[in-house]
Amino acid sequence: MPMGISCCAIEMMAFAGPRYDVARFGSEAFRFSPRQSDLMIVAGTVTYKMAHVVRRIYDQMPDPKWVIAMGACTSTGGMYRSYSVVQGIDLFVPVDVYVAGCPPRPDNLLKGLMDIQEKITRGEKPGQREKVYIRETAELDEGKNSRSA
Repeated sequence: MPMGISCCAIEMMAFAGPRYDVARFGSEAFRFSPRQSDLMIVAGTVTYKMAHVVRRIYDQMPDPKWVIAMGACTSTGGMYRSYSVVQGIDLFVPVDVYVAGCPPRPDNLLKGLMDIQEKITRGEKPGQREKVYIRETAELDEGKNSRSA
């Protein structure tokens, strides 16, 4: 169930495109009906007005249901410290994987999907155990970009 609310939605669309090929992991079809979805990807800034809609869609999903919080705005409110922006969707929806970045790259979202699949393989229930945090790719590749003489 994709919830593309702002700029992170563009990266989520790229994640489903041919360059990153999410079909390799069995997730090529986005279902826009909550009754046919078991994974919700919340991508972008969530306002308090929109929070009720996100929670209603989450409640309509069948069990077990998994949630990925994609981007800084979804996880912590991002740069928006105003009365209308929710400071993290984990206030009203249990989150299983947090994907960092503004906006996060599609390969980071792919890593988050793989972490959800690993949790399912281990037999974990949604919202159980520790949360998974996916760092930005730039932080991971810093040592690889330096050339040695």
